[in-house]
Amino acid sequence: MRLRSILPKLSRFAFSARSGQASETGWNGQGEGTIEVAREGCSIKLFESGIFTLDGQNRGVPMRNVYRWDIHADRIALSHERRGVADAVSLFDLVIDGSDDDTLVNVEAHQCAADAYSARLAVQPEGFDLEWRIIGPRKDERLLYHYRIR
Repeated sequence: MRLRSILPKLSRFAFSARSGQASETGWNGQGEGTIEVAREGCSIKLFESGIFTLDGQNRGVPMRNVYRWDIHADRIALSHERRGVADAVSLFDLVIDGSDDDTLVNVEAHQCAADAYSARLAVQPEGFDLEWRIIGPRKDERLLYHYRIR
């Protein structure tokens, strides 16, 4: 998987958030920021910091995330560590989608209460795109991240 060589080189991200018709959140906007990378054995942590701006607003709000990517021979396990290592949330395993080594999908959706989170990752020449889908009783969200080396 080319993703293994890309993850340690990432430096920035941008994303858009879009609510679908069934959403009650109205969480539409854009974000961008920088990434600091830390390697710990077979894990790569991405420390993201940036600004998210809701559509129609002039001022953005600061945002931070920490994602741990655990590299295995046949999969990559993704965890969210925004609240620290002790409170890490295991999201899902990403595996190669069919015969395309540059596309990964989650094995199972991550359940958070009544909401199901899924993801599809597509390797690009200078990084990768990660599309999140969040479906639940009040949610119908799509987040499209663009992670880039420069």
